[in-house]
Parts: sequence; structure tokens; C-alpha cells
Amino acid sequence: MQSTTLSYASASILLVISSGYRYGFDVMDMTGLPSGTVYPALRRLEQAGLLSSKWEKESIALKDQRPARKYYTITRSGEAALDGAIKRYPLLEHAIPNLPPKPKA
Repeated sequence: MQSTTLSYASASILLVISSGYRYGFDVMDMTGLPSGTVYPALRRLEQAGLLSSKWEKESIALKDQRPARKYYTITRSGEAALDGAIKRYPLLEHAIPNLPPKPKA
């Protein structure tokens, strides 16, 4: 995949997902971005191969009395794009409060 230049919002979303927040509402909560920004960005990031996704089992959602969640995982290409975005936006890792440290590979 060619080099990807991410917007600040997309970089924030990748950072949050790489830190273990895996579904849309959590991403919205951690980034402060509205759903009209987060969900289209998640679709674009997945189409670009920077994220992959998987729906949870319906039985889990029914047990918790809520809609099923679509869980996102950052891909290797997404990690590379995020590394580039962190260089482009040096304060990115400090801009999201309460974000746990990114796991070391």
C-alpha cells in the first residue's frame, strides 16, 4: 500500500483503536469527535486497509440488551500510517486524555 497521509481526526481514531478502544461509541467517547465524523472515517479507514472489523455475536448483544457492536482492529498498514501521523502531529499522543500507553510490539 502506498504512503497514507491521515487527517488529524483519522489519526486520532487509529490511535484510540490501537490503544484498545475497539468500537465506534468508545472511539467517539475517547476522541470527543461526533458520530458524523467517526463512523464515516471508520468506513474509509477500513476501505483503505488501515483497519479491519468484525461484528460481535448477536447473542452477546442481546444478553447485554443493546445493539451488536462492530469491533475494529488496526492492521499493519494502519500501524505504519499511525506512526507517520504521530510524526506529523507530534502532540497527538498527548491530546487524548486518559489514553493508556500504546502497547509495545
